[in-house]
Amino acid sequence: MKLLCAQVLKDLLGEGIDYDKVTKLTADAKFESGDIKASVAVLSFIFSSAAKHDVDSESLSSELQQLGLPKEHTTGLCKSYEDKHNALQDKLRETSLRLGRLKGVSWRVDYTLSSSELREVNEPMVHLKLELQGAASGSTETSVFAVSADKFRVLLAELKQAQAMMNSLQ
Repeated sequence: MKLLCAQVLKDLLGEGIDYDKVTKLTADAKFESGDIKASVAVLSFIFSSAAKHDVDSESLSSELQQLGLPKEHTTGLCKSYEDKHNALQDKLRETSLRLGRLKGVSWRVDYTLSSSELREVNEPMVHLKLELQGAASGSTETSVFAVSADKFRVLLAELKQAQAMMNSLQ
């Protein structure tokens, strides 16, 4: 049980899981591939939920035994959890609620004096190009859009307000 838990914890910490090793560890129990996947999924859920809610290993052991897991399995599971508790919490913090980042901004203003349809327009149009880096993938995505002068003023005011709020939090 402890070796199986170690493999699941390695996977949760981003090091990957060795399914060949997991298959060998579960061979005595005569697990089929579905049983192995279910076991890994359950252990992954137990570890990530316990770390997310900052459950200590004694409480986790008690809860698992109340649910019917044998004491010898609970002991191995909780020892593995206790050893990697802080690293698991750090990894979960690092990968939770990640937002993309703004990599670059370029802009231009077009000022239309008149058109073939209207004799006088006198309306500026702001063209924005935003380069965004995805949180999970790291790939860059470009968004291009145009806004009227009034909408741009609102956008600028809200950005300044957000920046002031972020500065006050630091």
